[in-house]
Amino acid sequence: MVVRTVDLRSDTVTKPTEAMRKAMANAEVDDDVLGYDPTAQRLEAEMAKITGKEAGLFVPSGTMGNLISVLTHCQIRGSEIIIGDYSHIHIYENGGISTIGGVHPRTVKNNEDGTMDLDLIEAAIRDPSFEICYPTTRLICLENSNAHAGGRCLTAEYTDKVGELAKKYGLKLHIDGARIFNASIALGVPVHRLVQAADSVSICLSKGLGAPVGSVIVGSKSFIARAKILRKTLGGGMRQVGVLCAAAFVALQENLVKLEGDHRKAKILAAELNKIKGLKVDIATVETNIVYCDILKGSKISEKELCETLEKLGLLVLPEGPLRIRFVLHHQISESDVHYAVSCLQRALAGVAVENGDK
Repeated sequence: MVVRTVDLRSDTVTKPTEAMRKAMANAEVDDDVLGYDPTAQRLEAEMAKITGKEAGLFVPSGTMGNLISVLTHCQIRGSEIIIGDYSHIHIYENGGISTIGGVHPRTVKNNEDGTMDLDLIEAAIRDPSFEICYPTTRLICLENSNAHAGGRCLTAEYTDKVGELAKKYGLKLHIDGARIFNASIALGVPVHRLVQAADSVSICLSKGLGAPVGSVIVGSKSFIARAKILRKTLGGGMRQVGVLCAAAFVALQENLVKLEGDHRKAKILAAELNKIKGLKVDIATVETNIVYCDILKGSKISEKELCETLEKLGLLVLPEGPLRIRFVLHHQISESDVHYAVSCLQRALAGVAVENGDK
């Protein structure tokens, strides 16, 4: 019988704190579809200020935030965007930009650090003189931090170079900043500097920050005005949404300062996992709150089997492809929880044979 559960599946699994619940119960609200919810307005203004943009818009999810942003930039069906081949928008958002917006993705290989080579981005931009056959490139998308790269961070300097490339060809730049606050803390660079080159950013409130629901899109006033119409079209316009925005305010006040601790605990976890026979973590890649752990090929256990065994021991993690599992730290995971997670891995692998002399 499991007497303790440590949930490292994602930073989206956090529960609202008592302070959040109290703020939600006491939130000042009105009809946000009509534009009158004061708590939503304050949150949107605060996020715009943090990011150095003119305006913000609360949306129900990061997926909707990215979809609205892409469709606002690409108002003509058949437009093309340049995007990483392992980006969240391309892999994990149901192909919404195509199925709903008629937008064509042109993928560029993501490097192990989450970047795309600048020369490959430039080579992917369509020649407008041959538009009789080609789709028209209108947008470049980046992801910071990059989840599939293990939460690695894009520097301001790299993003600036992509922004310069976009301007050179008359394109827009969107950043999927679901975990941009994690990137900011890890790099020691303010959020507004990391997104300075971007025309739009989607920021998740329910990942590292630990709010129960929502994301905010930021950009110019004209961009947000168009985005608000699309939000309504997609069913994302909500009425007394200040109830949710109030919890996000608490998350900004309480949990932003905890991100550094999440990163520190992720590094502790990575170092301890690396000591377990049959597992391997590239510690140098652990920059934020995500840890990818490889199961060595000589181990006689699959990622699915290992996850199932760990669940029986009270540790929840997700498989991340063949012989790989993922751990995500968040503000409701203590250092004691980290050590418990390590002990679960040790127990799960204690009886597993390891061949070929692997560690």
